[in-house]
This record gives sequence, structure tokens and C-alpha cells, in this order.
Amino acid sequence: MGSLGFDVQSKASLDVMTEDIVRSSEIEGVILNSDRVRSSIAEHLGVETVGLLRPDHYTEGIVQVMLDAVRNSCQPLSHERLFDWHAAIFPMGRSGMYPITVGAYRTGSEPMQVVSGAMGKERVHYEAPPSDAVPGMMDEFLDWVNRDGDAMDPILKAAVAHLWFVAIHPFDDGNGRLTRTITDMLLARADGFPLRFYSMSAEILRERKSYYEALERTTQGSTEITGWLMWFLQTIRKALLHAEMTIRKVVCKAQFWQRHKDILMNERQVKMVNLLWEGFEGKLTTSKWAKITKASQATALRDITDLIAKGILISAEDGGRSTNYRLNPSLM
Repeated sequence: MGSLGFDVQSKASLDVMTEDIVRSSEIEGVILNSDRVRSSIAEHLGVETVGLLRPDHYTEGIVQVMLDAVRNSCQPLSHERLFDWHAAIFPMGRSGMYPITVGAYRTGSEPMQVVSGAMGKERVHYEAPPSDAVPGMMDEFLDWVNRDGDAMDPILKAAVAHLWFVAIHPFDDGNGRLTRTITDMLLARADGFPLRFYSMSAEILRERKSYYEALERTTQGSTEITGWLMWFLQTIRKALLHAEMTIRKVVCKAQFWQRHKDILMNERQVKMVNLLWEGFEGKLTTSKWAKITKASQATALRDITDLIAKGILISAEDGGRSTNYRLNPSLM
């Protein structure tokens, strides 16, 4: 990544971190607005964006947790830091309809179980230790995480930390997201770089079935974790391959704007061209252009016609009722 300019690095990290935060929440069934997440991260990274929704308080809290983890990856991980992260994830003190203990470890007498699946069809993968054992186990965990001069490979340390924190499951809720946050922190520490260029959370979501299977196999009373380490390393490899595609797209986009910096475009056109570069879902029609940019149909058509004349867009008549448009492939 050192060969890329800082601006391209920041934009690549913006894409990856947006996906990482959105997918980490999605694993837990929480759907975040990706535009709000992107807007918050962009503001913190100093990346200019056009037309994105402003982040709400909840989204901003989640983004701050991730940024603290990766930007300050070499800072000690303490009980207090974990409590702050937990409070930021649950600012209202509730998980859905139910009140939970926020900013402190669980204290209830009910068994804490690691489950997956829809409500009513949950599958129990593991039962965590009782709550009265949590403080001592977390002391031991944090002492190990913060230990200097550890001979363990830092990537393997991230893998072990992921498994260890999941096994303790110290909070009433949010354990999965905090597990992945700690993993990102240790991977950033291993990389020696404050920006993220690959997303473990996105890859875990894609591999969710095998993820829970690997956890279940490893938490059945055995101390043998080789299978888990192999799964983790294979998943990092897949995440890096996906990251390569993301970075290639960001570089191509940067080169596109550099080549076309002298072509006049209005704010609506810049916004829509950026959306196309970022992977516009579905087919872009005049009606969609008008709706997204809050313009009239006539204005939208003028914008599109102008970009076709400039060689930026092409029409793609594919037999549907309306013409749709896409970026000129020769520019990509």
C-alpha cells in the first residue's frame, strides 16, 4: 500500500472499513445504513464525500469504536476501554426491546449461550462460563493481550484472542461485535498501520456457516485449536483476495478522476458517477437518477445526455421498457 498516495489509501480504507462495520453488525442481525457509516468514517479520515446522509448518534458511536481500535491498536486493551466500546454500541442501554447491563460485564445467573439462526430456530454452539468467573478470566485475557515481547506470531495472536474472547462471552450482548473489534485491533497492530485494507467481518459473514462450525468444534472441551487457527488463516487469505479487488477498484476510480479532472460536471453528475464506481445496485435509469439527485426527469435526462456526449456513460438498451445507463467500459 505504500506505493499508493495518501488520498488513494484513505479512500481504499474508507471502502473497507465501511464494509467491515456494516457486515460486523449484519452478522448479529443489525442492519446499518452504509451511507451513514461511510459519511462518519469519511469525516474522521478527512475524505471528501458528496451527498451522503449525515451519521446519527448510534452510527457515530460504532464508527468511533472501530477507529479507536485500529488507530490506537498499540494502546493497552483495558477493562475500561472495553466498557467504553460496549457503551458506544448500546447507547440506549437496550438490546432490541430488552434492557441489558451496559459498560460492565454480565452478572446474571442465567446460562450465556453462543447461538446462531433465526428466533425460534436457534442453534446452540457453546455455553459460556458462569458470570462470577468472568472478571478473573478477563484479567487473564487482557494480561495476555497486552503482554510485550510475546513470541507468538501476531496474526496467530489475533486468531487466539478471537477464540478466547468468544469463549468468555463477558457481556450481556455485543460479544460478537467486540470480538471482531479486538480482532481488527490486533490485526492492525500486526500490520503496523492505522488504516484497514481488508475486512475480516465481511469474510466471516460470507463464511458464517463454517465460522460457527469451527467455533463449535473448538469449544467442546478440548484445548486443541489447530483447526480454528487453520480456519482463521484461510479466512484472512480470502479477505485479502477480496481486498485486492476493492483496492484495484479504488485505484481505477482515482485514475479515472485524474484523467477527467478537466471535464466539467455538476454536483449531481459527480455524485452519480461516484455511485456507479462504487457498485450501483440494479440498473440506472433516468427515473432513478432523478430520484437520487432530487431533480426533475428533464434535468436528469440532460445530465445523462451530457455525460454520454462526453464519453463517460453509455446507454444499454437490453429490451426492457426503459433505457438504462452505465459507465463506459473503456474507462474502467
